[in-house]
Amino acid sequence: MNKKNVIKTLFLVVTLSAICLRMCNGGGKMTYLSNQGSVFGTTYSITYEWTEDLSAEIQQTMKDVDFSLSPFNDSSVITQINNNKEIALDKHFVKVFETAMNVSEDTDGAFDITVAPLVNAWGFGFKTKQMPGQEQVDSLLQLVGYKKVKMENGKVVKENPNTMLDCSAIAKGYGVDAVADMLTEKGVKNFMVEIGGEVVTKGLNSRNSAWKIGIVEPTDDSLSIGNEVKEVLEVQDMAMATSGNYRKFYVKDGKKYAHTIDPKSGYPVQHNILSATVLGPTCTICDAYATSFMVVGLEEAKKVLDRHPELMAYLIYNNDKGENKVWYSPKLKKLLGK
Repeated sequence: MNKKNVIKTLFLVVTLSAICLRMCNGGGKMTYLSNQGSVFGTTYSITYEWTEDLSAEIQQTMKDVDFSLSPFNDSSVITQINNNKEIALDKHFVKVFETAMNVSEDTDGAFDITVAPLVNAWGFGFKTKQMPGQEQVDSLLQLVGYKKVKMENGKVVKENPNTMLDCSAIAKGYGVDAVADMLTEKGVKNFMVEIGGEVVTKGLNSRNSAWKIGIVEPTDDSLSIGNEVKEVLEVQDMAMATSGNYRKFYVKDGKKYAHTIDPKSGYPVQHNILSATVLGPTCTICDAYATSFMVVGLEEAKKVLDRHPELMAYLIYNNDKGENKVWYSPKLKKLLGK
């Protein structure tokens, strides 16, 4: 190849590279952008480095998840299933259902998306202080159990048509993953997606450092007024979800009733964990296990973590003296700066 052809070839390569760069980056300057709003009955805050505002894509992704998994959406996939209607399952529902079944099996039913009838019964009690009686709880337990539902040929099959599904303990985490996946597919390298306290981070923040995520101090604050930060984690390329009973409870006859329902007993859990923060590869998984830990308690949560080296946890609990204490996975220490 002569010198003139070499120059032409180099010019062509440089030109094509520049065109590709403009196409991939939207032709604009990379900068950190932020979108906030309300979704799934809570708020969201999403920060990402890109060349243009992606709010339309973000909102559409969350809308798709809501249409699949929201029990408050009369047209959603999960509502149609609960109403025993024939409906094709979308990819969002399939992913969440399969993950939920796996976590249920792993935790011996501590996590269970069929717990909806019990949640509804106790939810009514939280508002009126009218607790369901033992007879009602026993009756509802006949409808509850993850082994009473399965997916066959693209459809959900229920042993009892009155069994209802409630994915609220996993759907929010999945929504975070869905937005994170969309951003990754667009080519975004640095972002933080947060929906109602559940988080996925990738890359670095605008200060070129790991994303800093706070863990709130558990207090008897049912009005959610206090937000004192207990700890700050430096999180990068990781998901994080938290479940807690310290803000969702009521007291009757001197006894505190938490909002997390034990699928086996049918009653609010009475374990000593106040909040469970789980870190791992996906927010869907973290969300489900955080709820599971609230059900099984501290010692059983440690056993689950021993089986899953891909997970880490920061657990705040009450000791025998009523004092708040902390236990966290040894490998989590590096994220605490300790």
